[in-house]
Amino acid sequence: MTNSDFLLKAAIKKVTEKLNEIVVEKIEEATNIAQDAPEKIKKEFDILKDSIIEEAARMETEVRKGKNDDTSESNQDPYLSEVLNEIKDIKGKIDHFNKRMDITI
Repeated sequence: MTNSDFLLKAAIKKVTEKLNEIVVEKIEEATNIAQDAPEKIKKEFDILKDSIIEEAARMETEVRKGKNDDTSESNQDPYLSEVLNEIKDIKGKIDHFNKRMDITI
């Protein structure tokens, strides 16, 4: 074998080693990201859930301020009653989903 043959083989060997090193590193990074994904999704969902609940509470307070002292169901606007019921349903569904996420994680 000539010097150029050795140089070529050495270059191929070193490039292959470097590529393997990079591939292993990237696989480790992807594994770490995949492991953190459920926790990140749950965190983002919790933030969204809290902001929805805060907004619903704010809207409910705003509506109550605009109403008379008598806020019984019979005196409320039917549309408003429907919206408030939907908000309660959504809160229940969010709580149920949250419990399922806690069990999964």
